[in-house]
Amino acid sequence: MMKRRDFITLLGGAAAWPLAARAQQRERVRRIGVLMNLAEDDSETPIRLAAFVRGLQELGWTDGRNVRIDTRWGAGDVELFRKHAAELVALPSDVILATGSPVVRALQQATGSVPIVFTQVPDPVSDGFVETLARPGGNTTGFTTFEYGMSAKWLELLKEIAPRVTRAAILRDLGIAAGSGQLGAIQAVAPSLGMELSPVGLRDAGEVERAVTAFARGSNGGLIVTGSTAAVVHRELIIMLAARHRLPAVYPFRYYVSGGLISYGPDSIDPYRRAALYVDRILKGEKPADLPVQAPTKYELVVNLKTAKALGLEIPTTVLARADEVIE
Repeated sequence: MMKRRDFITLLGGAAAWPLAARAQQRERVRRIGVLMNLAEDDSETPIRLAAFVRGLQELGWTDGRNVRIDTRWGAGDVELFRKHAAELVALPSDVILATGSPVVRALQQATGSVPIVFTQVPDPVSDGFVETLARPGGNTTGFTTFEYGMSAKWLELLKEIAPRVTRAAILRDLGIAAGSGQLGAIQAVAPSLGMELSPVGLRDAGEVERAVTAFARGSNGGLIVTGSTAAVVHRELIIMLAARHRLPAVYPFRYYVSGGLISYGPDSIDPYRRAALYVDRILKGEKPADLPVQAPTKYELVVNLKTAKALGLEIPTTVLARADEVIE
């Protein structure tokens, strides 16, 4: 027969079961969707994801324990963005991290309620993603790439490192508001620098190769690559064309300078760490509409001297002195 003390202990344990069940329910696993604008095997993809995951871990979210991260890759393909956006919304996701303007557009078409936190978006207001930077409204907020005025610095930098250049091909994506905005800022300073500009589209690889090849038939030319998903997807082709045609080129992010000449722009990884904080706040009950869109906090100038030597360029000491990193 069961002793009275054992029976009381059993009853006490039984009474605790609902409490344990409720505690487990409170600790339910949350789902975070991630839709990247790059391919899964792109060298930048794991770096960006690692920064985001590390940021979440620092805030107490661990994949496989109290959160599940569902990742999709679009490789610059608009149809894939739409397909994956619908999948992540249907899971359902509690919040979705979106990289690049085309990705945000696809997600906003798929949902008006699931919170979206973006990175790598130059102009979320003109693209219609948010109402204002201070008060985004709706279900979307995040981190911008840069303001248009800094685009003029790319042309100034090109003229500084290659004084003989009098013509510049501007690679930009007309499918996003930033394509026109960045080009406009560059056009504003071109006359004072004695520069003739030739806009080049980024619709597909064929368009890029034909336009750059045609441009390179003239003399004293250089390239400026503006910030966009299309430019990132085609960056290896662009770097190869610049080398083949011996065109000095200025790029918007550091990762171009693994083979490219020079870059000036914001830290491309930091927004993913910062995005983890917004995701954390949303999972804890805050609304994207109340979280202001934030601008970059760090810019960096990177120079590749090996590429400069191959182009026969002597980088001025004034530029080298300002550089955050010099690749030799």
